[in-house]
Amino acid sequence: MRILPLILLALLGGTAENVSSSLPGPFTRALENPLLTPQGQGWEALAVFNPAVIYADGHYWMLYRAQDPQGISRLGLATSSDGLHFVRESQPVLSPSDPGEAGGVEDPRLVRIGGRYYLTYTGYDGRRVAQTRLAVSEDLREWRKLGAIIDTPWNKAGAILDQPLDGLYFMYFGDREIQLATSRDLRRWQVEPEAVLKPRPGMWDEGGVEPGPPPLLTPKGILLIYNGRDHRNVYAVGAALFSAGDPSQLLARSETPLLQAEAPYEREGTVPNVVFAEGLVVREGVWRLYYGGGDRVVGLATWQQR
Repeated sequence: MRILPLILLALLGGTAENVSSSLPGPFTRALENPLLTPQGQGWEALAVFNPAVIYADGHYWMLYRAQDPQGISRLGLATSSDGLHFVRESQPVLSPSDPGEAGGVEDPRLVRIGGRYYLTYTGYDGRRVAQTRLAVSEDLREWRKLGAIIDTPWNKAGAILDQPLDGLYFMYFGDREIQLATSRDLRRWQVEPEAVLKPRPGMWDEGGVEPGPPPLLTPKGILLIYNGRDHRNVYAVGAALFSAGDPSQLLARSETPLLQAEAPYEREGTVPNVVFAEGLVVREGVWRLYYGGGDRVVGLATWQQR
């Protein structure tokens, strides 16, 4: 799927030379963790976790997954001026609205394209169907749902590159293997047949891999932070680098996790031994990685780019 001229590929540094040094991390937990915990008796009483975060208009905006006592998920909104101390809004901004979402709206990933916000999330029917869905907004509060964008009964975790390459948008998705899909309008997506990132037997991600935050176009290629699990269902976070000239071509991959479950709020929770990243903000050389701990709370880990 080569899409860029070779001269542009060279300018982007999309070769295998020294690409391993382009992977970020390791990340250090914020002392303020956990940033958000469950509260009240209502829609966020059981858990608040798996946040998407974006920096816009001088503030950090967080969309987080919240579960009520019955385990139904909704998305809440919180804002911060420093990326550490977040103020939550009292009501969810995205809630289930059709039978395909009866089990909840889950696991947001958020990008800004052309002045508009695009949200991928999982619509779960509570039984057998989970689908990557898309919603759009002008202000991060009012969302217009556009429905499922991948036409299979079970697909999750769409992470969209926030800029087109040669007229195509790219999305990494999947929760066992990671696949690639392309689109010219962000609405109709064509799935590539072969997985681009697979579990590795005997390693920390042998049980499955899933995209984390939306990928970044860097001077060395497309950087995708991803979540992996081992055979015991212990989750950790790693990174993969793909060619900017061929977003299906893997150039480098974390041999060891960038972040793994170690703190008490990660090793315990609704699901123990989980760190699961979905939000990333890079500002002034600092990488802020927002994640769910134990499927119950929101955490932050940082890395200072050298």
